[in-house]
Amino acid sequence: MDIKKLQAIVIDALEDVKAQDIKVFDTVHLTSLFDRIAVVSGTSNRQTKALAASVRDKVKENGGTILSVEGEDTGEWVLVDLGDMIVHIMQPAIRAYYRLEEIWGEKEIKLGAAKRVSQRTASEPMDAPPKKAAGRHLTTSQASDDVAEKPARKPAAKKTAAKTVAAKTAAAKPARKRATGDQPAGKTVKVKQTKTAVVSAKVAAAKRAPVKRTALKTKTAD
Repeated sequence: MDIKKLQAIVIDALEDVKAQDIKVFDTVHLTSLFDRIAVVSGTSNRQTKALAASVRDKVKENGGTILSVEGEDTGEWVLVDLGDMIVHIMQPAIRAYYRLEEIWGEKEIKLGAAKRVSQRTASEPMDAPPKKAAGRHLTTSQASDDVAEKPARKPAAKKTAAKTVAAKTAAAKPARKRATGDQPAGKTVKVKQTKTAVVSAKVAAAKRAPVKRTALKTKTAD
């Protein structure tokens, strides 16, 4: 069982029987035998025994283990050994005489911090498997949905690439027109004839005309 959960159960059990002056100390840095020690007072033999019984029953109900309970025969000083935590239930005179706080009280744990365990968590059995913490932003199902959606984004990327190519092609067309002298494609360009070419054409036409007339007269005489 988690030590914080154990100390919360012990404090609840002690408060149920009206324990006085509850003190809890962290002893990890002092010994390897146990991690916490609690020192409380009971006003009578009857109350100290009742406090020990309350701790024993409450820890057992939550799946904990009680290693030993000592001093119940007299009730002046009852010790409950929970393994990771030792609970000393003492009458005020015995507590003032032995002053256990001076031995173990270097690091006192505030009761408010020690009880920061919800009632539901404290009531869970000790051997319950630990719960896996959920992700900060996404659960497992949401993460798998996001992975499944990623392939669907590829067609959108292809469309963007096609638009980019089309835009580049359209931008290149005006440049080609300027390179050909701004002349529209597929049209014949007329070139103006020189004066020498015009005179030569007229002379050639004049020479051909008499030949045609002679040929006609010869044909008529026959």
